[in-house]
Amino acid sequence: MQLEGIHHITAITGDAARNVDFYTRVLGLRMVAKTVNQDDPSVYHLFYADEEGHAGADLTFFEYPHAVPGRAGAGMVHRIVSRVASRAALDFWEARLAGEGVATEREPERLLFADPEGLGHELALSDTPDAPLSAEHPEIPLEHALQGFLGVRAYSADPVQSAALLERVLGASALSGDTWELRGALRGGTIAYDPAPAEPGRQSAGTVHHIAWGTTVAEHPRWEEHLRASRVPTSGIIDRHYFHSIYFREPSGVLFEIADDAPGFTVDVPLERLGSEVILPPKLEPHREQIEARLTPLPDPRAGWPTPTAAPAP
Repeated sequence: MQLEGIHHITAITGDAARNVDFYTRVLGLRMVAKTVNQDDPSVYHLFYADEEGHAGADLTFFEYPHAVPGRAGAGMVHRIVSRVASRAALDFWEARLAGEGVATEREPERLLFADPEGLGHELALSDTPDAPLSAEHPEIPLEHALQGFLGVRAYSADPVQSAALLERVLGASALSGDTWELRGALRGGTIAYDPAPAEPGRQSAGTVHHIAWGTTVAEHPRWEEHLRASRVPTSGIIDRHYFHSIYFREPSGVLFEIADDAPGFTVDVPLERLGSEVILPPKLEPHREQIEARLTPLPDPRAGWPTPTAAPAP
């Protein structure tokens, strides 16, 4: 069994409206699901991805209104690395972010910045063979659009302690002394470790909650069996309606998830309506009125857009 790179990354926001604006209008991602945290239905769970909501470009946020700013520390992801196609794309993003008042740090093959709540991002060139996963946006040429995840960077006091689980249990390949890749038949993704700051982390707005690695529906139960046989404590298999999940912590403390690839968000609404309305799993549907009454109204980010053209096949 081999994991198919990153399935999704989940972070925390204290301001859903500002979060939607930054990730859809500024970064050009598509909101593919506006739903709720299934463990706490009083708060949003927002999903942004490529045009068709594929795993590999799926960045999600729990909203805890007015949450204080968080701080990444040991055992936490502190930067999300996304792929772009060219130096011209980096030039485009450097200018676009500057126009939005977002500070950036430019290097020849990457661009660093943070979202309005301090969540770190990196746009990087890559020679990966993975198919690009991009969304349509009227202000962003497709050749400059974000193309999905390359990986994440996390803090650890001793990354060597994570190597055994990554390599022997999850099948990762060591790319360097601090970076590992998990690659399957279609996609790959990396996790790299940086020295942890002295100040302890605080999980709140602007921090990553967990990173999910992808697998197939057929292999998902086998991963649960494999983890337990390897004496890795897990959550067991949890039905998230849009996919199935297994949660566990790697030795450095980062919360991992293994998520499968079906049925996806179109199980509730057709592709053209993704992100335009609140969707709920069947177990929560009877409580829709009470749930929606607690949520801050969020408009469809694409309201008034012309009918989008078909996205290129991945």
